[in-house]
Amino acid sequence: MKLKIQTLRRDELCESLTNRNEILGTRGTRPSGTIFRRAFTLVELMLVVTIIGILAALVIPKIAGKGEQARETAAHADIYGGIKTALDSFEVDNGYYPKSLQDLIQQPSNAKNWRGPYLDPATLPIDPWSNPYIYYCPGKHNQNGYDLLSMGPDGKEGTADDIGNWTK
Repeated sequence: MKLKIQTLRRDELCESLTNRNEILGTRGTRPSGTIFRRAFTLVELMLVVTIIGILAALVIPKIAGKGEQARETAAHADIYGGIKTALDSFEVDNGYYPKSLQDLIQQPSNAKNWRGPYLDPATLPIDPWSNPYIYYCPGKHNQNGYDLLSMGPDGKEGTADDIGNWTK
């Protein structure tokens, strides 16, 4: 099949030499003299905005509460993980729990078998809401052990949002 290639003006159609109905190089026919504009119609734009709105309505509520849940999970991990391990190690080495969390970093005078520091010596751990963890020995909830808690999002001890080693 041979094609004749020629330069066409804007209002002319490029046609195949073998098939007059086949259109090459244009999107369709239009009457000569009309202005050809490429733009979105109002209906198309409203359809796109509606689809974006529906997607946002589905996705945003699922993401919104995850930040606070992640902070609570991090506080639980500190209380039941890193700090608990350090306190238990101190107790195994010395036979009793420390009087304060500072004893995990600096050797107290009455700890003869101290093998610390049991926590990072640079600083005591803080909870995800930038408050220090609270430690009581003996504990108010655990009479034979200790209480370790985060005051939670409100930063006040003794409220319902406290996260402690006696809660789940």
